[in-house]
Amino acid sequence: MTVIEVDDLTFTYPKTAEPAVKGMGFTVAEGEVFGFLGPSGAGKSTTQKILIGLLTGHGGRVAVWGKDPADWGSAYYQRIGVSFELPNLYHKLTALENLEFFASLYAGPTEDPLRLLESIDLAAAAHTRVAKFSKGMQMRLVFARALLHHPELLFLDEPTSGMDPVNALRVKEIIRELRARGCTVFLTTHDMGTADELCDRVAFVVDGRIAALDTPTEHKISRSRRAVTVTYRSGGSLETKDFPLDGLGDDETFRALAREHHIEALHSQEASLEDVFIDVTGRSLAGAACSPRRSAWTSGCNAATASSTPRPSSSCSGSACSSWCPTPCSGRSCPC
Repeated sequence: MTVIEVDDLTFTYPKTAEPAVKGMGFTVAEGEVFGFLGPSGAGKSTTQKILIGLLTGHGGRVAVWGKDPADWGSAYYQRIGVSFELPNLYHKLTALENLEFFASLYAGPTEDPLRLLESIDLAAAAHTRVAKFSKGMQMRLVFARALLHHPELLFLDEPTSGMDPVNALRVKEIIRELRARGCTVFLTTHDMGTADELCDRVAFVVDGRIAALDTPTEHKISRSRRAVTVTYRSGGSLETKDFPLDGLGDDETFRALAREHHIEALHSQEASLEDVFIDVTGRSLAGAACSPRRSAWTSGCNAATASSTPRPSSSCSGSACSSWCPTPCSGRSCPC
């Protein structure tokens, strides 16, 4: 069953000439975790607001369960849950009071607030005012609030933002459990690791359009270098050697190395989802720069990355900063 249908979606904000969304089209199936990724200003938030019902006046067709979100009325919010990137809670209320208040707004049955707090490791802070919470604690509470009424469709915007690895893992496990129960998840994030772990399919949005749409694995394989790096011991030291992946089993050099040396590791030159993001969008993630891992599938620094994300280097001397960055330094910082 198709839950979300978007066809030739367009949207232009008042007093602006350039559309924020330009002919967007995609579908999301029931029980699917759908990643909606892209740089800031690409049209992700606008599309999400249209799907949630916060923006009207779009062109094209948008349907959730066969109807435009704006046509559902208040019944729509009995079926969807939304976890915002920025926590929007009542700071003078405790965590428990926040959940109890929001639970009272729903017509149908709701989850036990204390049980929800326990699932996100906030039971001990149930009677603490939210004003005393860290950002990570507030994000967990916002996530729990979105689950109160057992939503069939969940919109998540940076669901693990501000969380430590343990709590981020806990939230991701809950998302997997929801998917197993048939809940549909529309996920927006700049955390490529989270998208790679959770999403069945990922759409990359660029300048108001979908530039690429596929499973995370297909995205990565299509941009990977078909080679294997072998790390082995030779004379007490670690050495590495690259081999073509095609015909590896018949490569006599590889077979001789395997017979004569102790192999410590084998690594395929698979692109990461972060690599795909940079390749598709032409922009780097915040704080990202070229790396040896990325150079496995590119011939050097991505031009957009080099121009927008300087990487300080203490050894910059006018030549290439390292073997994986072929671009000459500017004198003070590495352009990669």
